[in-house]
Amino acid sequence: MTENINWTSMSDQALAAYIGAFVRHHRLEQNRTQDATAHAAGISRSTLSLLERGQTVTLGTLIQVLRVLEQLQVMDSFVVEQRLSPLALARMQKEKRHRARGKQRNDSTEHEW
Repeated sequence: MTENINWTSMSDQALAAYIGAFVRHHRLEQNRTQDATAHAAGISRSTLSLLERGQTVTLGTLIQVLRVLEQLQVMDSFVVEQRLSPLALARMQKEKRHRARGKQRNDSTEHEW
């Protein structure tokens, strides 16, 4: 069962430790050493160790490690969906065509009888 975590009440350090635990869990689940994971991510073992301990690392480092551990699905949380405001939706409905018109003739090309 997934627990409900109040992310807003956590300190930045606690959040970083949570991310580090996530990385460590998935690394160990895949039976990878820190050395092998760090090498595949193009970072040093000490940098990976810092990440797993919740210390400061760059965003790029986190992305590299997530890619190596095949955990980039966490990026789904960052997808921005375009939503229309009710006013914009009402304007679009107002501008929407309600009737069809026949072809309009150009008077200069119309033949006289």
